[in-house]
Amino acid sequence: MTKQAEDLVAEHDKLIEEHSVKAAEYVTRCLMMSGDKRLPLDKIATFRRDFGLQIDFRADWVHRFPDLFRVKKSADGVDYLELVSWNPAWAVTELEKKVLGLTEANDHKPGVLSLAFPLKFPTGFKKVYRIGGKLEHFQKMPYLSPYADAKELTAGSREFDKRAVAIMHELLSFTVEKRLVTDYLTHFRREFVMPQKLMRLLLKHFGIFYVSERGKRFSVFLTEAYDGQELIEKCPLVLWKEKLLSIVGYRGKKRKVRTFSDSSDMETADTKEIDSENENKDIQFDEEEVLDGPEHTLLAQDQVMEVGEVVSAYMDSDAS
Repeated sequence: MTKQAEDLVAEHDKLIEEHSVKAAEYVTRCLMMSGDKRLPLDKIATFRRDFGLQIDFRADWVHRFPDLFRVKKSADGVDYLELVSWNPAWAVTELEKKVLGLTEANDHKPGVLSLAFPLKFPTGFKKVYRIGGKLEHFQKMPYLSPYADAKELTAGSREFDKRAVAIMHELLSFTVEKRLVTDYLTHFRREFVMPQKLMRLLLKHFGIFYVSERGKRFSVFLTEAYDGQELIEKCPLVLWKEKLLSIVGYRGKKRKVRTFSDSSDMETADTKEIDSENENKDIQFDEEEVLDGPEHTLLAQDQVMEVGEVVSAYMDSDAS
């Protein structure tokens, strides 16, 4: 490699190391949100890049924080990362910190929340949600904290779904770029006690989440974290990535992408319906993600949702 390339690699390694403590906090909080307070290591690997973990995190990093978590092999030979001790100071959601200004408190007990989620909509959203005030009702409805025990919630209930929205909001807040491939989220439905049809929930709440399609894969973005196409708060790892792209001369790719949140795809009609034949929206993406390596082996086991299925899922959720 050239000297410039070697310097970039060294800088990235340094940033990953500096981020390791924060990554440990986020992974611990994921364990705290999970039903059994443990997660399969193979599934955590799918979040590796999004959480800013080291490539060899399973060999070294997971053993650096024995006071937070430990690796334990199940009876069927699966490696799990298991929570060692509950930290009440970390049971405060990112939304509580932002809206209420709460700081980490050692005596904090997660319970019922009544915080409205920050929303960002396309221009014509009022045409869709004006009838019935469903949006206002959802925002005002109390819900269980992602860190509270959800065993008493009834699957399919509004309270169950809103807690799932809160979990996805929290997970996206942990990521480096405030976005995730939707397939990654579906891997954790059982561990985080979320609905089976997770995509339908994401599409239904498009003011909180933004779903984009590229090829046969969908990504979900946290809308409040973006100003248009630009990430508002960029951590050092994001700035490094932008620096790398500028050096290699990458200028982004523009593609015609159909997205459910395109305001031109929303019509009033008699009820809320989607006109899938309306014009597309130009969206500029970052570079093509390379989905290979051991952390992506799980993806090959799941069926990738097609574009037509997403449109159908949105219309089904809208009708409900």
